[in-house]
Amino acid sequence: MPLQIQPVLSETIDSLTVNVYPDRGKLGAAAGAAAAATIKRLLAEKPSIRIIFAAAPSQNEFLATLVADTAIDWKRITVFHMDEYIGLPNDAPQKFSRFLCEKLFDLVKPGQVNLIDSSKTIEEECARYGALIQEAPIDIVCLGIGENGHIAFNDPPVADFSDPHVIKAVELDDACRQQQVNDGCFPTFDDVPTHALTLTIPTMMSGHYLYCMVPGPTKRAAVNRTLNGSISTECPSTILRTHPSCTLYVDRESYGE
Repeated sequence: MPLQIQPVLSETIDSLTVNVYPDRGKLGAAAGAAAAATIKRLLAEKPSIRIIFAAAPSQNEFLATLVADTAIDWKRITVFHMDEYIGLPNDAPQKFSRFLCEKLFDLVKPGQVNLIDSSKTIEEECARYGALIQEAPIDIVCLGIGENGHIAFNDPPVADFSDPHVIKAVELDDACRQQQVNDGCFPTFDDVPTHALTLTIPTMMSGHYLYCMVPGPTKRAAVNRTLNGSISTECPSTILRTHPSCTLYVDRESYGE
C-alpha cells in the first residue's frame, strides 16, 4: 500500500476541508489516492457508482494517479464530464471530452462513458444529458476552480446557487476565456469559444463526495476568495464551503503560504 502523502497544512473553513501540499505533484497524488480510496470503498458497498470529472490542466496529476491505481474496478463505474465548448469541431484538440478520453477514459475503460455532445441543438443535448445525470445519484465529483472562481463553466455572471436546470448553455466570461489562453489551450483570446454547455452548481453540489484540485500561482486569488470571501455568486466556488463532504487540495503556490 503506498505511503499516504501528508499535507503541510490542513484546516477547516465552514464545512470545507483544506489540505495544502508542497507542490502540484504531491497535491495530485494525495487527492488521487484519497479519491481512489473512496471509489474502492463505495464499490465494496454497492454494485456501481457514478462520477463526474473536470477537464483542465489542473487535473493532470490527479487523473494520472487514478490511472495508475490498478485496483479500481472501472467496469462498475459510470462517468460524466461537467462542461463542453459550443462551436468547436468534433476533432478539435481543445474539446473537454477529448481531454478526458485521452487522460482517463480511454486508459481505464469505464463501464459507461457519457460525453456532452455540443454539436446537437442546445435544447436536445440539455434534455439528453440532464436525463442521464438524473438517472441516479452522483457519488463523486472531481473538480477544479477557475481564476474567476468558476466551478465548471458557472462564471460569476451566470452562476446560480439555486439553478433549476441540470445542465445549461452559458456565455463565457472574459476572465474565463483568458484563462484558457493562460492554460495554453488556445493561442489567442479570440480563438476561445464564447459559449459552452455546463452542469449547474446544484448538479455538482449534489455529489456525495467532492474532490477539488487547485494548483498553481494563477489560482491564488481565487483560492483566497474561496476561503475568505462571503459565500456569493460573485465567487461561485465559495459555495463549496457549504458542502458536507468536500476537500480542497491546494499547493503552496495556490494557497499563498
